[in-house]
Amino acid sequence: MTQSASAKALLPLGLFLTLFLGTGIYFQLAGVDYAFYQLASPVAILPAIILGVLLSKQAFEERIDTFVAGVGERNIVTMCMIYLLAGAFSTVAAATGGVDAMVALGLNVIPPQFLLPGLFIIAAVVSTAMGTSMGTLAALAPVALGLGQAAEIDLALLAGVLVSGAMFGDNLSFISDTTIAATRTQGCEMSDKFKANLKIALPAAAITLIWLFTYNTGAVPPKIPEANLWLSLPYFFIIVLAVLGLNVFAVLTLGIILAAAFGMFTVGYEWVAFSKDIYEGFTSMQEIFLLSLLIGGLSALIRQQGGLAFLANTVAGATKRLFKHKQQRAAFGVAALTGLTNFAVANNTVTILLSGEVSKQLAEDGNLAPRQSASLLDIFACVVQGALPYGAQALLMGASFGLSPLDVSIHTGYCFILAGVAIAMIIWRKPLEARTSEATA
Repeated sequence: MTQSASAKALLPLGLFLTLFLGTGIYFQLAGVDYAFYQLASPVAILPAIILGVLLSKQAFEERIDTFVAGVGERNIVTMCMIYLLAGAFSTVAAATGGVDAMVALGLNVIPPQFLLPGLFIIAAVVSTAMGTSMGTLAALAPVALGLGQAAEIDLALLAGVLVSGAMFGDNLSFISDTTIAATRTQGCEMSDKFKANLKIALPAAAITLIWLFTYNTGAVPPKIPEANLWLSLPYFFIIVLAVLGLNVFAVLTLGIILAAAFGMFTVGYEWVAFSKDIYEGFTSMQEIFLLSLLIGGLSALIRQQGGLAFLANTVAGATKRLFKHKQQRAAFGVAALTGLTNFAVANNTVTILLSGEVSKQLAEDGNLAPRQSASLLDIFACVVQGALPYGAQALLMGASFGLSPLDVSIHTGYCFILAGVAIAMIIWRKPLEARTSEATA
């Protein structure tokens, strides 16, 4: 039985954030690379789970049952299965040369004077296809660095452009863990969230491109990597199939099979390598897989003890004092909750998992459609993640380009523009849809 709203129930969450953030700050001050990723999040959450169990007023067996029920909750398990398939597709497609093909395809059609907007588009397309901003940056950074040095482009600006494009795709991709988490926690279809998200992301991307077109990158011809362009087709197939509304499990399974088949017929990809790459893709999702399960259990304990009710009431009360329109209150509540959580944990997927249930309650109270709350949840998680100097994206690009992560983060123009467009849309209110339009979602 769920207890009444209680601030005390949030202590386990506070402990998790303190351990995760405190450890990151310590290593950051010590000058350790990837400081906020030295303590694995599934380990950081274990003391919080123990505290959550100790704080519960249930009988001990019932506390464990509550935790296990949260771990095995249908949306959590579904999310984890999708993570595995997404990881397998990304690994197989990269192993068969699909990533190089996508890069080469884009560079073949970019005029040298439009290098910055072109790289933004390439990063956006690759990230949308791969479903991971980090994978996109790892794939594009070496090529982009060479292009930037040859064309004498400000490397901090170039790094910021790549992060911007990568976050565009991370926010919209059907196989991104943020999209998966946002849609599962809010209870809507991926295609519905994509359409709602696009209304905000496309204007922000258009403004970003206009800004990037103002830079003159000269006429230095880029060096295009050798690749078989046919290997880019599996990426386009999964995008088309997903947009058409095919079940995500079917989309990802077909994507894995197509990527392997194209690799076998074009570059001699072998069955043994195929099986190993699938497993490697599974293991690449290990941390987020484990964390999703453990957060599901911790959320169940916090919910049962009234913690989520307290958090929702607090955010709802604050937005109620500031905004008269209930959909505006819900939208700003989701945005503020997501942004603050991401600022603390420096991980957009963790943010969505932590704040998803409260965001859903805020959306229900404000009569905000699930597709809208899922869109805002994902948008503001990606906005803050892309602009954080201690986020994985800025750290990776800083290390790759020999820059300060802060130099990278302040040049992620798209993230700041996306936040501005989203806030303008909320104030305007017209793009917001009532919850009744998705009653069966």
